[in-house]
Amino acid sequence: MSGWLHSTRARIMLVLILCVGLLVTWPLRAAFSIFGLADMGVAARSLRGPIWWGGAEELQIRGVQLGTVDVFLNPVQLLVGRVRIDMTRHSGAPDDISGAFTVGWGQRGIDDVTGSVALAAPLAPLPVSRVEFDDMTIHFAGGRCVLAEGRVRARVPAFINGLSLANGLSGDATCAGDAVELPLVSQSGLERLTVRIGADGRYEATMRVKTADPLLGAALGANGFRAMGDEQVLRTVGRL
Repeated sequence: MSGWLHSTRARIMLVLILCVGLLVTWPLRAAFSIFGLADMGVAARSLRGPIWWGGAEELQIRGVQLGTVDVFLNPVQLLVGRVRIDMTRHSGAPDDISGAFTVGWGQRGIDDVTGSVALAAPLAPLPVSRVEFDDMTIHFAGGRCVLAEGRVRARVPAFINGLSLANGLSGDATCAGDAVELPLVSQSGLERLTVRIGADGRYEATMRVKTADPLLGAALGANGFRAMGDEQVLRTVGRL
């Protein structure tokens, strides 16, 4: 028996068993730090459990609150040299969400995000209450957007009569130079919201409302819009 333990094959097996044991019990908090998720602006009030199936309380990315979610490492992606940490919450509530953070091959970003998040505070003074994502994926490499796809819908509360925003403003994510661009349009086409987000979280957002109604123009002006030709325009910049 002792001779078997001193063999090369036995030593390799013991090392593999030890590595598997460490991975199985590897705490989620350590993984967040090692994989660079903190550099992506990902944080949580608390992280519990191992990386293979843990949980994050009050998870957020660049200040955008995602709430409490289940978090787990996708082992299949490790085989192709990518780290994919999935997060999900399925409780039957309107704020259910699923998606993943990915790191690898010089890229980092989010994958397959579907759900709704509150963005009233981060996007103020824009009149946006929530943003809904449908299978959205965004990757950055070297500070540039290299992949952006998926459907986005911004919900706007009925703060002014006369706006055609019952269905919000929607559009498809796309790369535009270094940034991700979200060109969102209302059902009538009279209201538009364009948001550009850089790799560092800086964003520029412009909302335009085309109208010849002086009463609507006055109401929009009272909410921060400025007249530019036949449009009322509200611009803002910030950092998520």
